[in-house]
Amino acid sequence: MRSIQVIWIFFALAFSSLQAQQGYHLKAGESRETIRFQFINNLIIVPVEVNGVALSFILDTGVSTPIMFNVTGEEGLELRNAETIMVKGLGEGEPIKAVRSTGNTFRLKNLMNSRQELYMLLDSDINFSPQLGIPIHGIIGYDLLKNFIVEVKYNRKVLRFHDPEEYRYKNCKNCETYRLDIIGNKPFVKAEVGFGEEGNTPVYLLVDSGSSDALWLFENSDRGIEVPEKHFDDYMGRGLSGEVYGKRSRIDRFQIGNFEFEDAKVAFPDSTSVQHITFSGGRSGSLGSEILKRFNLVIDYPYERITLTKNSNFKDPFHYNMSGIELEHNGMRMVAETTMSNLGTVFKDRSGTNDGGVVFSMSKALSLQLKPALQIAALREESPAKEVGLREGDVLLSVNGKETHNFNIQEVKEMLNKKPGKTVRLEVDRNGERLTFAFTLREVL
Repeated sequence: MRSIQVIWIFFALAFSSLQAQQGYHLKAGESRETIRFQFINNLIIVPVEVNGVALSFILDTGVSTPIMFNVTGEEGLELRNAETIMVKGLGEGEPIKAVRSTGNTFRLKNLMNSRQELYMLLDSDINFSPQLGIPIHGIIGYDLLKNFIVEVKYNRKVLRFHDPEEYRYKNCKNCETYRLDIIGNKPFVKAEVGFGEEGNTPVYLLVDSGSSDALWLFENSDRGIEVPEKHFDDYMGRGLSGEVYGKRSRIDRFQIGNFEFEDAKVAFPDSTSVQHITFSGGRSGSLGSEILKRFNLVIDYPYERITLTKNSNFKDPFHYNMSGIELEHNGMRMVAETTMSNLGTVFKDRSGTNDGGVVFSMSKALSLQLKPALQIAALREESPAKEVGLREGDVLLSVNGKETHNFNIQEVKEMLNKKPGKTVRLEVDRNGERLTFAFTLREVL
């Protein structure tokens, strides 16, 4: 029987592991492949076929070897050469059990790797599906990206994987190219942050497409990185080893190259939550997708560089969750819908009231359907939703008269965060009782 070993990782999810020698390759004769993705909650979701089974993965530049979870019930999925290990990650809890597997076949259209190593987490609580509203089976990053030059077109929801020997950089007046340091199979860039009237502070950031935030910084008074006076405590997510909390605020300036943002959102995770992170190369924090999505990218692992070009998202304002509500899918609920059905036509002669015309006979029918239940998973303290009496566990039925079962979770989240000053009226189910609440959206900072 194999001995159980402990592997320390963090929930930017980076493993230090042996890499398959062959890696991903394009179909013979092809120089590029295009993959369409879904973009939900600032995360790129790509279709990945694992050992012949179609699954969905988050594309996370902060992870080395693919990590799988939430695969219960996926018929036909077999993992090869499996052994049990223990892993430890972001959060304050204990190590959890996982499976390490080698020799698996991963395919994304004409991209394939027949010797892919992976880790499958056995903790059923680690599951992105309720928050994103679609099945999510894993996370993939460096192993997929390392052999290609990859265009990430956020505004068109397209990835293009290019053979490095065939790719030709285009002349571009509105783009900038920077050095991309690959350390421990993870990409890092230099940037600057500005607090108040003083000059900018240089920072060294992990490029983390698997983070839906704008920017994470690790407190370090020696480097001038401190939490601004105006901030609030908040839940930041769940790591491998438990819940992650920290402080959220804004910084006056964030600058990468000649691109600059004002009042960008920033999060400072608690030191206990990041105690197992290896601070590679003097790492200061992470550059997340709420900033990355404002560009179209060319990520070049083979030659260690990254190119940024402004897209249509560039000038979007940075808004915190103004309602204070965090939603998730939690089971199903029965929804009654009224439909109209045609029972047929009746022809009347000239002695009838319709003077020989055609009468359509209609009937109302009540249809009972199962729909996903949108539940309040968390409420921020001192938020508008919390102040009016909403509670965790309330099931959301309607927003401003619109029934939530007609919309996906992302659309409902947008309804709850339209703009400051907007009144939101909610109807919820609380233990079988229908309740109505109203509050006004306001900026957090």
